[in-house]
Amino acid sequence: MDTIKKNVTNTVAFLAGTIGQRSWKDLDKLGRSADFIEGSLRSAGCKTLRQPFTFRGNTYHNIITEIQGTELEQDGLLVVGAHYDSCEGTPGADDNASGVAGLLELARLTREKPLRRTIRYVAYCLEEPPAYMTKHMGSYVHAESLHKKGARVFGMISLEMLGYYCEDRGSQYYPSSLFKPFYPKTGNFIAFVGNFSSRKFSNSVRSAFTSLSTFPVASMNGFSIIPGVDFSDHRNYWKFGYPGFMITDTAFYRNPNYHNFGDLPDTLDYDRLATLIKALCETLSIV
Repeated sequence: MDTIKKNVTNTVAFLAGTIGQRSWKDLDKLGRSADFIEGSLRSAGCKTLRQPFTFRGNTYHNIITEIQGTELEQDGLLVVGAHYDSCEGTPGADDNASGVAGLLELARLTREKPLRRTIRYVAYCLEEPPAYMTKHMGSYVHAESLHKKGARVFGMISLEMLGYYCEDRGSQYYPSSLFKPFYPKTGNFIAFVGNFSSRKFSNSVRSAFTSLSTFPVASMNGFSIIPGVDFSDHRNYWKFGYPGFMITDTAFYRNPNYHNFGDLPDTLDYDRLATLIKALCETLSIV
């Protein structure tokens, strides 16, 4: 656990502290971020691949590594992804250096002890505006490439903001007051959020997660018209018929630093982030 905490802390500190804002305009910073991600994966013994794509005349890269499973080839690979760019005006510690930190640790742990299922880890560029909700998102590029190759995909998990927690009652908000009777009022849990078509997949992951960990978790599968349900990279896998959901601390429904200059490394809870990543790794071993 100490190693996981140290690594996720260092990743967030480098991406959101040393580099800082990583918007679509910050080509040098995005390049440094990609190099860091690729270097971290290779240091863990992972082979990497860069997937280039263009947007407004510039070239961006998804960073990919795949770790072969020992069984379960017949029902396809599991994709785990996180975006490494940030919105303009923010250093992006929670959004989404925390997700990238989780991705790198899961890849390292999986490489040390391969799981039954083959897992493809993807660090995406361009999740944030102005590429957001367009075919120029890095996750759309990757999902489309899988579809064109006829790849079998068991499911996709998006790691989207994993590090902000609060024990104050009333610190958790929702899209509507209709959610309040059914979900926690305190922002100390992690959420699994997807669409109706992905509920079998997300429910199976949640069941495995809760069987292994006491980390508080809530889940919802709903329509995309509910603000937040499709607010990450998993949305692009739905477009090609792949089930997917995001794991999130619920972003602006909890974190007051969302998309602003206050999203700094020292606002995150690294003990909980490390605990979450350990539990997720154990979960992936049985799904």
